[in-house]
Amino acid sequence: MYAASVLFFVAASCASSSPHGVSAERSFTIDYKNNCFLKDGQPFQYISGSIHYSRIPRFYWKDRLLKMYMTGLNAIQIYVPWNFHETVEGIHNFTGDRDLEHFLDLANQTGLLVLLRPGPYICAEWEMGGLPAWLLQRNNIVLRSADKDFLQAVTNWFAVLLPKMKPWLYINGGNIISIQVENEYGSYYACDYNYMRHLRTLLRYYLGKDPVLFTTDGNTDKEMTCGTLQGLYATVDFGTGDNITEAFNRQRQFEPVGPLVNSEYYTGWLDHWGDEHATVDTQKVSKELAEMLSMGANVNMYMFEGGTNFGYWNGADHDTRFRPVVTSYDYDAPLSEAGDPTEKLLAIRDVIKMFKAIPLGPMPPATPKFAYGFVMLRKVGNISSLLDRLSAGPVHSKYPLTFEDLKQLYGYILYQTALPRDLAEPTPLISPTNGVHDRAYVSVNGVFQGLLERDTVLVINVTGRQGDIVDILVENMGRVNFGSHINDYKGLLGNLILGQDVLTDWKMYPLDIDGAVAAGWPHIVDLPNQTSRPSLGPTFYMGTLQPSGVAWDTFLKLNDWTKGQIWINSVNLGRYWPARGPQQTLYVPGPLLSTTLPNNITVLELEGAPAHLRVLFMDRPLLKAAADK
Repeated sequence: MYAASVLFFVAASCASSSPHGVSAERSFTIDYKNNCFLKDGQPFQYISGSIHYSRIPRFYWKDRLLKMYMTGLNAIQIYVPWNFHETVEGIHNFTGDRDLEHFLDLANQTGLLVLLRPGPYICAEWEMGGLPAWLLQRNNIVLRSADKDFLQAVTNWFAVLLPKMKPWLYINGGNIISIQVENEYGSYYACDYNYMRHLRTLLRYYLGKDPVLFTTDGNTDKEMTCGTLQGLYATVDFGTGDNITEAFNRQRQFEPVGPLVNSEYYTGWLDHWGDEHATVDTQKVSKELAEMLSMGANVNMYMFEGGTNFGYWNGADHDTRFRPVVTSYDYDAPLSEAGDPTEKLLAIRDVIKMFKAIPLGPMPPATPKFAYGFVMLRKVGNISSLLDRLSAGPVHSKYPLTFEDLKQLYGYILYQTALPRDLAEPTPLISPTNGVHDRAYVSVNGVFQGLLERDTVLVINVTGRQGDIVDILVENMGRVNFGSHINDYKGLLGNLILGQDVLTDWKMYPLDIDGAVAAGWPHIVDLPNQTSRPSLGPTFYMGTLQPSGVAWDTFLKLNDWTKGQIWINSVNLGRYWPARGPQQTLYVPGPLLSTTLPNNITVLELEGAPAHLRVLFMDRPLLKAAADK
């Protein structure tokens, strides 16, 4: 009873404190007396949605932002993935799909304020939580701490990022009203307040004393204790399974006065490979949103549109075992992976109408979709026969080196050695330290023998003769993005044992598949006449989607294919794994396709392709494993 009355008082006092005049100066501040935000001196309640520019093609940014605005949102929340902009140390990319300032400008033009989450760690089910993997090349680095190597790297990054953000602060005429310091730091084991103080100092140095700085943490005492710091406004995150009053009372333990804020109200959830497709009930989402808004709380819905983990950008979890996130980040959000309004969006809009006027006019429609039908592929060759096209050459070492050692941070590396003796009988090949990160596809003299998989398959049997070539293609399935395992090294992290022998004298081929595909391979190569029968083991296939006069969104289904990676017109769409599911289709944005030129399809199938060698372009997604898949 006491908690409920406190919350009612918060809403009522904020609403009744509105002055009649409007401040001539732009400002965004916290009114601790009346428990609310003030924008230009007026009480302000934000209703926000999370959207990740890194997961949506630039062509569609304006479309998605307009749909959010027309739903009634007055703000968006965005992460800045450090590794997306500084994939290679010292080389910063803010162009094309990475043009953060263009995205901020579009949001500003649309009428949306911005809650900025610059990290340096973001989680977000994104590769390594947004931290660049080159950090792992520093011996014994302690991530997300006051470790001097980590602090220096963060300082260098913020010296590039934050001056770009300063003109976009609301007080400077832009639309950024608040900035998060780190992200859910209370969930991390380090609990290093000196690290948080360093971030606070950097943000104040580059952005000034005026911007509202905040923290976001989970709804537990431990998380709020380790994630909060004096001078940073503490907010909480929680979803439909939590008691709203209890969650906001927990925020009140750390912020006795000031606005109530749920920085991540979960409209859906993520999928891992092998999970059931996650959904969150629309009625629960809208009912509890209404309850929070009636309290006067500020709410950010995570996600409002999820988008897609193109390329190698998906993250992974590691609780009891390694669990990589699927390519789709649909999230069962109000806007689908393809940006289409859903019933959940309409229900949320109906809630928002109860609390504020929403823009007049129709909701922008779903983008058009097209079912282009079947495309036949043909075999290019297995990966070990194509090394001259895909690699600059081997690195030699007695013992295997990691991806980080070889400066190949994402994708694939081929490890090659020779059998030390005849193996007439099946002989176990063992990863005794669980050192295969994350999957290893094993062939002997070009014959596929099977695979090793992190945490689950640590031994397979192989046969062969002394001197036979052993090819082990290792796949990085995405680094852990949450918890204490984010220092997630990839490749062969330890020796492999064959029977009683330690395998040595390795040749390692870092594979630049993306570079080769971007240069037109394999479609610029005249392939010899060869059988198109599929092979077992890592093999490339190619085909062409002929122009049809339209370039609409479509969804690619790989019926009976096992697992792999796919590119269209040099764009890496991401991973497919229909054999494990739940995701059965890959989203293909229409702007990637040509209406006048052949559209090149390149597939790396890692285990085994079907005899029919067909792929299917559909006009709708299938994110839930089907019984007849």
